[in-house]
Amino acid sequence: MMETLAVALGGAIPSPRVACFLPSSSSSSVSSLTARNSVSLSYSASNLTLHRNLAAFQPPSHLFSCPKSSPHAPKNSRKTHVFLPHLVASLEVEQTYIMVKPDGVQRGLVGEIISRFEKKGFKLTGLKLFRCPKELAEEHYKELQSKPFFPKLINYITSGPVVCMAWEGVGVVASARKLIGATNPLQAEPGTIRGDLAVQTGRNVVHGSDSPENGKREIGLWFKEGEICEWIPVQEPWVIE
Repeated sequence: MMETLAVALGGAIPSPRVACFLPSSSSSSVSSLTARNSVSLSYSASNLTLHRNLAAFQPPSHLFSCPKSSPHAPKNSRKTHVFLPHLVASLEVEQTYIMVKPDGVQRGLVGEIISRFEKKGFKLTGLKLFRCPKELAEEHYKELQSKPFFPKLINYITSGPVVCMAWEGVGVVASARKLIGATNPLQAEPGTIRGDLAVQTGRNVVHGSDSPENGKREIGLWFKEGEICEWIPVQEPWVIE
């Protein structure tokens, strides 16, 4: 015959049960087993508290949630939480003109240069392959007319096709200048376009506007009306019938 021995632990938690299957003639063994199990299954108050603390895990809070402050906490200790997308949306979006120069086009670096701006998070709003006439090059670099290297610069820009690009984004002018690097590639930091891809000033691969005002001016020079696109989110994929 089998008997079930229940060992009561007491307290607020359910009492664990220990089942033993012994012959009916082993009453003395049952008594000793009951005593041993009563000792081994007893819970102290500290163990019970630890069990409750481990079971009381709280769900993770949301990244942008504002935690509730204690009503007894001083007012100056409560922090103001700003939702980052709202902050970004309040900043002014700039435009800049980026041009891959003839040496960059001939070396097949157009995709590399575009990818760096895309990975940064800027929007490409204008793009074209263009053979620059002399008059446009002189207007673009008119601030350098007094420099002795001006004629060579004009001959260089008009020597082959260039890739004209218009980019927009928050702080895009200053950020683009950092991505491009110093005018002299030997002084440009590793990781910049000129620091990685060029070795001399006369063949420094890419041009970028140096101010938001020049960005708008240069985009107006190199792009005609209607060549700058507005971003429209794609709602549905195209269906080819």
